[in-house]
Amino acid sequence: MMEKHRIYTTSFASVYPHYIKKAEKKGRTKSEVDEIICWLTGYTQEEVEAVLEKRTDFETFFTEAPQLNSSRTFIKGVICGVRVEDMEESIMKEIRYLDKLVDELARGKAMEKILRK
Repeated sequence: MMEKHRIYTTSFASVYPHYIKKAEKKGRTKSEVDEIICWLTGYTQEEVEAVLEKRTDFETFFTEAPQLNSSRTFIKGVICGVRVEDMEESIMKEIRYLDKLVDELARGKAMEKILRK
């Protein structure tokens, strides 16, 4: 059996501040990061806060997501040297989707485009 990648057992709360910092460094806001997270996962803002407080790990965060957005499959591009659209369906792919969306935010992309509207 293959060992799980370490990110699966990492708490979402430990990475979340890095998403915020990356966005704020480029003039974006915490509320925009939260909007992306809610759009991608179907969590409400209150549910995201609860996940952060409970220090839920990434695997649980995505497996218990209320409603993964069907438009997430339109997220394309390279993250960490890997093309997201070519990845196997997995928790890792969901994590990379989130990474890609935060990158797009930090690069100044409009929210409507990030949220694939």
